[in-house]
Amino acid sequence: MSNYRPIDSKREEFRKYLERAGVMDALTKVLVSLYEEPEKPDDALDYVRKHLAEGSPDTEDVETLKNDLEASKARVEILEQENASLKEKLSTYEPASTPEAPPAAEDASQPEDHAEATPEAETAAAPEGGAE
Repeated sequence: MSNYRPIDSKREEFRKYLERAGVMDALTKVLVSLYEEPEKPDDALDYVRKHLAEGSPDTEDVETLKNDLEASKARVEILEQENASLKEKLSTYEPASTPEAPPAAEDASQPEDHAEATPEAETAAAPEGGAE
């Protein structure tokens, strides 16, 4: 009888694994729904497969998504090449500038707050008789 102990413990361990993974609950739910089905399907195995895979995409959907992904990747590649080409053309028309320097258009849009930061502006903004 001691020969059967390891097999039973392995089975019990496997059963616990299936319970932790949610397999037992999923199978139970599918089998209960099959049992409660008023008209039993001709192919019970197909019924179980469909209901276990419920929520997962169909093969056709997956293929459509794969094709869309490939088309999008090709479009991105074309746009990246076009972008590089346009950057190259632009660099021939623009003078060389450092990337840290802000564009001249940004400087013009800044308010005249910089004038207040000068030492003359600080002394003018200080209250009279403040250093007694």
